[in-house]
Amino acid sequence: MNLAMLRRLGAFAAVLSLSAVPASAQQQSFSSYMDTVAQHARAQGVSQATIDRVLSDLTPNDRVIALDRDNVSSSGSPVTNTGFPSMATYIARHNTSARIAGGVRKLAQVRSLADQVERQYGVPGEIVVAIWGHETAYGAVMGSFDLPRSLATLAWEGRRRDLFEQELIDVLKMVDQGVPRSQLVGSWAGAFGNGQFLPSVYLRLAVDGDGDGDRDIWTSDADTMHSIANYFRDAGWRPGQPWAVRAYVPNSADLDGIANHVTSPVCPRVHERHSRWLTVREWRERGVIPQSPIDDDVMAALFEPDGRAAPGYLLTQNYRVILEYNCSNYYAMSVGLLADEIAR
Repeated sequence: MNLAMLRRLGAFAAVLSLSAVPASAQQQSFSSYMDTVAQHARAQGVSQATIDRVLSDLTPNDRVIALDRDNVSSSGSPVTNTGFPSMATYIARHNTSARIAGGVRKLAQVRSLADQVERQYGVPGEIVVAIWGHETAYGAVMGSFDLPRSLATLAWEGRRRDLFEQELIDVLKMVDQGVPRSQLVGSWAGAFGNGQFLPSVYLRLAVDGDGDGDRDIWTSDADTMHSIANYFRDAGWRPGQPWAVRAYVPNSADLDGIANHVTSPVCPRVHERHSRWLTVREWRERGVIPQSPIDDDVMAALFEPDGRAAPGYLLTQNYRVILEYNCSNYYAMSVGLLADEIAR
């Protein structure tokens, strides 16, 4: 888990900030702070039995604090003449032949389910499976950290206490709803299951896709796919539109005046790399030619991640939905391109 859900919740400092822990943090002992959390949880309706069961024996995890402070966003790729790390290198490292083949197999296994999910939510199965592949290698790597302990540690540490304390309380609510304590295992940052949801996202958007009364995003293919698709629908996925199309951008293309001068309130460094939005018809008039079918009235932004000599893309609103899952151009491009490979 790369703190994708934290970004959607507005906690962009989760990977971008290495600021010192506030002076007020940890002034309470850990056990005293757990008493404070228990008080807040009771105020939100959590049962005393769950509070006693989950919070009573927790201790801080120093490894979680170290990982949080060292969690710097980096693609690990060489920097190109764009001033950014190479997208092509990142894609080659993440969309391996094994990951693509695994996605093809997984989609074949859940084909009828994927069709049902697409009819219900409008999100193609290959997109859902690509998220599944990137987050947990199709369920093979879901994390081994105790979730309540990790969240309690991050909340007590204090740098993002408001965020992580509520996530801890939401874990308690999950236990109240019947999620087994033994199942609360995941990433050091508190995400879990095949799609790496945070507790607040699980409570709001996880779906019982197979109708058995549980929202089991750990072992149920149906619940996993319904839940990821529900997340995408909630984020504004537009059925029938691609996430992007490859675009031919000749040297003669008219690219005057396409710079994006609007600062996004969310992940501005991600969005500032995209052009302003034009219709596909307007891009064609400027000499930018889509290489796959896309309607002329679709709004799109031009993105040339590795510069003019490398592939360009016309991004749609659905690309921005992938960014809602993890606000990184590298992540969103790799998910979209993996989905395209899976669908071939």
